[in-house]
Amino acid sequence: MIRIEGIAAFVATVEHGSISGAARQLRLSKSVVSERLAELERSLGSALLHRTTRRLSLTEDGAAFLPRAQRITRDVTEAAAAIAERRGTLAGPLRIAAPVTFGHMHLGPALYPFLKAHPEIQMTLDLDDRRIDVASSGHDAIIRQGVIDDTRLIVWKLAKSRRILTASAAYLAEHGTPQSLDDLGDHRGIFYTNRGVADWHFRTADGPIAIQARQALGVNNGDMIRDAVAAGLGIAMLPAFIAGPAIKAGTLVAIPLAIPPDEEWIYMAHSQGRDPSAKLRALRDHLKDAFGDPPYWDAA
Repeated sequence: MIRIEGIAAFVATVEHGSISGAARQLRLSKSVVSERLAELERSLGSALLHRTTRRLSLTEDGAAFLPRAQRITRDVTEAAAAIAERRGTLAGPLRIAAPVTFGHMHLGPALYPFLKAHPEIQMTLDLDDRRIDVASSGHDAIIRQGVIDDTRLIVWKLAKSRRILTASAAYLAEHGTPQSLDDLGDHRGIFYTNRGVADWHFRTADGPIAIQARQALGVNNGDMIRDAVAAGLGIAMLPAFIAGPAIKAGTLVAIPLAIPPDEEWIYMAHSQGRDPSAKLRALRDHLKDAFGDPPYWDAA
């Protein structure tokens, strides 16, 4: 008979890369994990892992079995969490992906009280500025700023995200302060590579338009964009949650133009084909309350 404990030991061993890592996750001894793996292989009549003194690797059968094993363990865990939620307890795994800078500055501080209030939730937070395909990555949801145009996702608004055109005082002293949108094309721009160089969007009487400056630097991290602006490399359009503290500290200067940048949102998105769990809905509501309307970073 194939036991769920053996499947869980196999999945944990692969995901952690070692039996000791699986033992820590499962809160078992290494000998118990090893025995459960051996029992699973006997039940299947096939070796799933190549074992050496230095590393573990999947056999051909192990690689074929792994996706189904992961799905089984996920389904069992979610079923147990659903029973707990029926009792009014938020429980089980919750995997979220979010941008690095927003995660450090705002998401983390908002999450900690939520997790303290719901100790049965086992959250994994992946901070990554790459675009993530939530439909295939295994995440319950992603948090992003800007437009999400994937029709496979259900999108929830968490907070408004005002954008600010910024530069350093030294850069403006050397190159002049832009007075109009037409002036921006003569300046050096610092851009978020995941969004491209045509990312300076403004609201005009005739509708939104995009302005493109000469690229000085493209980078996929908000902290580095802010620091590059402070170093005088060029102009950047930063969200207020990044630019605000630097403007207040005097390291960045907001460039006032008659036409404001387009307003964006901080979103949470989950796959359309799966009903959101009670804990994901609770997290959404908590974050909306924590960020506020208008968001607290605009009032700082």
